Amino acid sequence: MIKIGIVGGTGYTGVELLRLLAAHPDAELSLITSRSEAGLPVAEMFPNLRGHVDLAFSEPDPEALAACDLVFFATPNGVAMQSVPALLAAGVRVIDLAADFRLKDTGEWAQWYGQPHACPEVLAEAVYGLPEVNREAIRSARLIANPGCYPTAVQLGLLPLLEQGGIEPDRIIADCKSGVSGAGRKASVATLLCETSESFKAYAVPGHRHWPEIRQGLNTVADGVGLTFVPHLVPMLRGIHATLYATLTDAGADLQALFEQRYADEPFVDVLPAGSHPETRSVKGANTCRIAVHRPQDGDTVVILSVIDNLVKGAAGQAVQNMNIMFGLPEQAGLEGIALVP
Repeated sequence: MIKIGIVGGTGYTGVELLRLLAAHPDAELSLITSRSEAGLPVAEMFPNLRGHVDLAFSEPDPEALAACDLVFFATPNGVAMQSVPALLAAGVRVIDLAADFRLKDTGEWAQWYGQPHACPEVLAEAVYGLPEVNREAIRSARLIANPGCYPTAVQLGLLPLLEQGGIEPDRIIADCKSGVSGAGRKASVATLLCETSESFKAYAVPGHRHWPEIRQGLNTVADGVGLTFVPHLVPMLRGIHATLYATLTDAGADLQALFEQRYADEPFVDVLPAGSHPETRSVKGANTCRIAVHRPQDGDTVVILSVIDNLVKGAAGQAVQNMNIMFGLPEQAGLEGIALVP
């Protein structure tokens, strides 16, 4: 059994991680930290875990965390990097679900997250945890930077074409929508029911923190990626829908075959039949990315539709997938659940 600690278990990502790990055949939940809720039984805050998680939240204890095999950080940006060097020195492997280790350029990280990076020497060894790209590096990694939700949906949608030089890389548009849980569990007027229900809006159009992460990932397979990324908030709890636009370099390419071949051996990417329109509800609660590819009016514009659950494949599920790879377990272990409908 893998002895697991979770730092920051009270947010939506944290409870999703608990839900998945509680049913994982090879995971032993050892401790779950929360400074504000220390002493409170987890099942009191999250009744869905009653009978499955018997732990109480505890104050972060460096010695207890150092006794784990793996520590997940489900904390705000800037928290994990304060503790990770000591955990690595103690032989603990780490998966960070926040953004502390996603960007390789420390100056860029400071620009987008408003603080200097605390451990650039560790940042250099962090592996970006998108299994469909970095599976081999993940196997031997000590530290995984779990990708963001928007970056997961966008990269999986664009990678097959960029890898083959099938689109012009300099004018890509990612038009993306997210459910309200993507904003986290903290109290905020902007995410109140009366503010989000019966409404729809774009946000962070001048610049979103996930933009440099997406661009960095795409630039690993194609030079000179130019990306316009516009996120939107939609009145639903879960889900990411990415509509991606690019210009084809070969109007005669068999796009359906390209995507099917690229993801044929990927357990959590489902390329839908030609003409399909994936729905966010088809991945609710599941660690699956569903993709459809279109070429409207047989022109030179390709439209890729990519949907995920932002809390699963976009966060906790992908983190468990990375754990499975790191520890040599079957990649689907603990992630076999079928999406919820309705």
